[in-house]
Amino acid sequence: MSPLGRKRKRRSLYQSSSQNSDISPLIRLWILRLLVPLGGHRSFIEKAWFSDDSLAGAIGLDKWLDSDTEDFNARVIRAELRVLHQKAEEELADAVTPGYLRKNITRLAQLAGLSETDCRILEFATLVHSEEILDDAADTLGTISSHQLFQVLSVLLDCPKKEVRASLSHHGVLACSGLLSIAREGVSNLRSKMGLLSNNFAESVLFLDTDPLDLLRDIIHPSQPPTLNLNDFTHIESSLKILTPYLRHALTTHQQGVNIFLYGPPGTGKTELCRLMANEMGKELFEVASEDTDGEPINGKKRLMAFRAAQRFFANQEAVLLFDEVEDVFSSGYDSDESSNRSQSRKAWINRLLEGNPVPSLWVSNSVSCLDRAFIRRFDMVIEMPVPSRQIRENIIRKACKDMLPMKTIQRIADTANLAPAVITRAITVVNHIRKDIGEKNTAEAVEHLINNTLTALGTEKLKRSNDPNRLPETYDPTFINADSDLVGIAVGLSQNKSGRLCLYGPPGTGKTAFGRWLAERLDMPLSVIRASDIISKWVGDTEKNIAAAFQEAEQDGALLLIDEMDSFLQERRNAQNSWEVTSVNEMLTRIESFSGVFIASTNLMDGLDQAALRRFDLKVKIDFLKPEQAWQLFQRHCTALSLPEPPINVRKRFEHLALLTPGDFAAVSRQNRFRPLVTPSAFVSALEQECQMKEGGQQRAIGFF
Repeated sequence: MSPLGRKRKRRSLYQSSSQNSDISPLIRLWILRLLVPLGGHRSFIEKAWFSDDSLAGAIGLDKWLDSDTEDFNARVIRAELRVLHQKAEEELADAVTPGYLRKNITRLAQLAGLSETDCRILEFATLVHSEEILDDAADTLGTISSHQLFQVLSVLLDCPKKEVRASLSHHGVLACSGLLSIAREGVSNLRSKMGLLSNNFAESVLFLDTDPLDLLRDIIHPSQPPTLNLNDFTHIESSLKILTPYLRHALTTHQQGVNIFLYGPPGTGKTELCRLMANEMGKELFEVASEDTDGEPINGKKRLMAFRAAQRFFANQEAVLLFDEVEDVFSSGYDSDESSNRSQSRKAWINRLLEGNPVPSLWVSNSVSCLDRAFIRRFDMVIEMPVPSRQIRENIIRKACKDMLPMKTIQRIADTANLAPAVITRAITVVNHIRKDIGEKNTAEAVEHLINNTLTALGTEKLKRSNDPNRLPETYDPTFINADSDLVGIAVGLSQNKSGRLCLYGPPGTGKTAFGRWLAERLDMPLSVIRASDIISKWVGDTEKNIAAAFQEAEQDGALLLIDEMDSFLQERRNAQNSWEVTSVNEMLTRIESFSGVFIASTNLMDGLDQAALRRFDLKVKIDFLKPEQAWQLFQRHCTALSLPEPPINVRKRFEHLALLTPGDFAAVSRQNRFRPLVTPSAFVSALEQECQMKEGGQQRAIGFF
């Protein structure tokens, strides 16, 4: 097909879409200015044809489209084009923008403080992004630089070049509001040089008679109401006591530069807290969108522009802004090719943004590591959002599931320390939709299945099983511990200041570790259980490092630290045969003394412990074999738990002859029931007798051996 044939095909497409309805007077004037005074005719009128037949038809040169190649007279056409331009300047000089555009831009001007030049530039940018024929005319200029852009807009809009340059400066209202961004580096066509606030901005201002704030719906949207309450955030109560009055003060006094940074693992309620804060203060919360209306992600640069726009538009309203998922905003650069100078310039720009924003802003991230130190210093508050305590997790599960899960399942799910509230609520929401399909009996299992799948994907520990040996049994009660101190009273005292160092000693199985688990639940603290095998290393120096790490992690997590088999570390240093034995004891003593939380050490062997170590403990508690009455009551508790009948009198008599019983013996026999059912109290006692005989026999063999 000849070049002329290609042009005629384009003309027919134009006729079907545009020629039936005339272009607006203002667009016609702009097209002729692009072609004549700005020189677009040089590429538009070629030797034997037009570069764009649609454009020729739009401005009235369609009679030349049917000319043969030899009849096409470029010189005559240029003269005719100049006449068309001169006529347009005389007749269309007062032309205005079409439809709702002028009305909407005027509203934006009142809200954001746009000048007349700002408005005219924004009108042109909107139309060049939405009117194909105007964009085609602009393409006749080829690629232009930022300097050339100022000249082009000055001619097109009949504005002094100085005013255009000022309007498009870094500090101009168009840039500060985010309504228009200029690609300042490199060259590109006219349309690409001017970026609008969002993808749908042009369509909105052209065709909708709407409130200016609705024009931001692509990039800013009202936040959803909160689903949690302040009782769900008692684990950060100390921060909230400062945050709430500070935000109230900022809103009342219209304080500038108020920025709060919240970080923590996904699903810990950071966004929910922001929504709750705004709701508590009775203020509107608006969120910076992370994706557009088409579901496409918005990059960090675009989101920052949206944030600036929102700051401008909401400056006179008592509102709060939420900027979630800020990792790509504060990263080292928007792309890997960003130069050092550009990166520093961007940092300086963000610093100014944080120092002068009129609307209080809440910034949310999964990690604080994305922030440069210069950014951190500019936040009024930096708040870590850890996974809530066990009690709070249990409350959240109860509220979310209502009658879906039995209390035993709720408590077991809440035992998982790394389980974020969002994982729980999402699983419950999914299962709630299909309860009728899967049946009530399978509801709890389905919830656990979904939670476990998510925890596996996150690379964390799954939910504890109902028969998990590391969970406290349902029959647990500290009154079934034969201690020389009031353990319940100790728990009450520790709950007041969450600081204390206890040494629990006594025979194996008497409940030392179990008491540590119970105490952690009672204090609503995470529990960190460390055994000798977790710490002791064959490499010189590693044991000391492991000891330090255990204490540091517990301190950081606010956990109750329980170290089992403490005798493995704290043997009398005078009996040490190697230097590393002394250094490991020294490290342990130093860490115990400096630890500010709740620390429990348990040991079966009190003799031989370093005397300096014993002085480090606030209280030494001896836990011995069960008293007869304790043992009988615990036996009755287990019979009830296993649905066994009431023990007959002869069982009670057999029971009185048992000695050296511990809670651990009862737990071991109960576990046997899983694979060797105990159908009568007598069978349970028989199993306990075997446990006692093992211990008694072991003692006799030991005596005979020596």
